[in-house]
Amino acid sequence: METTDNFDNMVLGRVVHRLLFFFTIFFLITNSSKTTAQTSSQGSSITSNLINIEAPASETFRYQATLKNGAGSAQVFQLSADVPEGWRLVFKARGSQVTSINVEPDRTESISIEIKPAYGAEPAQYPFTVHAISDRESLQLALEAVVEGSYEMELTTPSGLLSGEITEGKKAEITLRVKNTGSLALNEITLSAQTPSRWEATFSPSEIAQLDPGETVDLIATVTVPEKTLAGDYVTKFTAKNTSGNSTATYRMTVKTSVLSGWVGILVILIAIGFVFYLIRKFGRR
Repeated sequence: METTDNFDNMVLGRVVHRLLFFFTIFFLITNSSKTTAQTSSQGSSITSNLINIEAPASETFRYQATLKNGAGSAQVFQLSADVPEGWRLVFKARGSQVTSINVEPDRTESISIEIKPAYGAEPAQYPFTVHAISDRESLQLALEAVVEGSYEMELTTPSGLLSGEITEGKKAEITLRVKNTGSLALNEITLSAQTPSRWEATFSPSEIAQLDPGETVDLIATVTVPEKTLAGDYVTKFTAKNTSGNSTATYRMTVKTSVLSGWVGILVILIAIGFVFYLIRKFGRR
């Protein structure tokens, strides 16, 4: 008999424990919905499935909200937001940027909320509130943007000088420097070059596996100039990029003709002058 009573108590304890667990879950869900959306006495509301978005500081945070007019007549809702200092927020609806929207009775409108962090925003949680206000109702939606850092890089040379000289038909080695100027690590950075016609460019190394914040890596770009290239200034555009961003550097190169080409040109001129002199002497006697 005692064993049966103990068993019944264990079963009852488990049932009570499960009921408390489900009640807690229900309470949390209910409380969460109240903090993310506000429903008016007329049934109007503004809600969003995503209320917390995490992204780098260089990206735009995008939220999709639903504005419902529960009143018996159409309402024009003015849209505004309390955002952190330096942040920029815009509302978009029906394919256009808006500051207010007319919603028919018992209808809903989809509103895109786009917010851009301030320049140099530090990694942190940034809460902000969206307002939809009409003549009869005032609705609020609490959102949060979590800045996880930024992906930024800079491509230049160690000295900062982006110009040089080269002789036609020769190769030039240019030292480039890639710097991680963001707050997150950069992975799999590749190098490429946009050169004048028939020019060639190779890199050593051709890829940077990882570059931590604040670190720099120097690499060699070997540029080959074809023979018989006319003297003058030419531009080569170097690019360092990965899936998170890119940086470019425009390098101006002044091409000079080789010494041999100069002597060949002088020789051709002398031969031409000699030939003309020969013709004058030969036919000038007649």
